[in-house]
Amino acid sequence: MDRAQKAESIETLKGVFAEAGSVVVTHNLGLTVAEMEDLRGRLRSAGGAFKVVKNRLALKALAANDGSDYHSLFKGPVGIAYAENPATAAKVATEFAKGNDRFVIVGGFMGATVVDPKGVDSLSKLPTLDEIRASLLGLLNAPATKIAGVVQAPAAQLARVFSAYGAKEAA
Repeated sequence: MDRAQKAESIETLKGVFAEAGSVVVTHNLGLTVAEMEDLRGRLRSAGGAFKVVKNRLALKALAANDGSDYHSLFKGPVGIAYAENPATAAKVATEFAKGNDRFVIVGGFMGATVVDPKGVDSLSKLPTLDEIRASLLGLLNAPATKIAGVVQAPAAQLARVFSAYGAKEAA
């Protein structure tokens, strides 16, 4: 890789890190091509991506000083899973790691906050933005549904009373 390619790669990584809600750093030594494609497909369908990165270029893209927390993440064969939604990459990576012991989550980061594997696991248990929106819509619709039920209840009760009187007089 020559200097121009390295500079282009660093700029690409800067863009990825800036736009990603969270980045999950993984070790992927020993994964087959089919397993990598499976992981990439899962991430792509969830709105994320996976990329194998060079450690030194990733650290330059992060502008990490010597001894920063980022240095502990970028050692060995590293790949990054990232997505705009902070929980998405963590969910997919954690799920994939459960089914594949050669895929190890090293940690991750959200902006300037570096988290360990336990932090990534906690992040994976958070609801996604779409799940939060769905629950909010459910909460907003619940009062309207209850009001409609309360308004209809007296009319239904009157109909039952008239029906009972009608059945009583007919008998």
